[in-house]
Amino acid sequence: MNASPLHKTAADCAEELPGAELEHPFGPDWEVFKVRGKVFMLMTDVPGRPVVILKADPGEAHALREQYSHITPGYHMNKKHWITLESGEGVDKELIGELVTDSYRLVVATLPKAERPVDPHTYGTGTRKAR
Repeated sequence: MNASPLHKTAADCAEELPGAELEHPFGPDWEVFKVRGKVFMLMTDVPGRPVVILKADPGEAHALREQYSHITPGYHMNKKHWITLESGEGVDKELIGELVTDSYRLVVATLPKAERPVDPHTYGTGTRKAR
């Protein structure tokens, strides 16, 4: 997969998250980031366009789709709980970082407490800005 600026920014953010691991279970065209074996981010090209697929709170996902034309329902995922992010107006490093961290936190919150690498209720919330 060619490294687009969107993919590079998302991957750089994901790689900094405690316990995050990169896998390629669907072949070289899909980069899948997991925490403790659970997927929190996928990256690929959909036809020729780089996309990042992230878990999102259903209410937040709806609001994001309303606010950003480059955020759509999750590609090949549950449309209620996943979003697809493309490059475009309003999609900057800060937004990408927030969405990647939010996805990670949502997945970490589903893990048994003993397996959580961070507290999902407090991790990464200190510098957040209202959208």
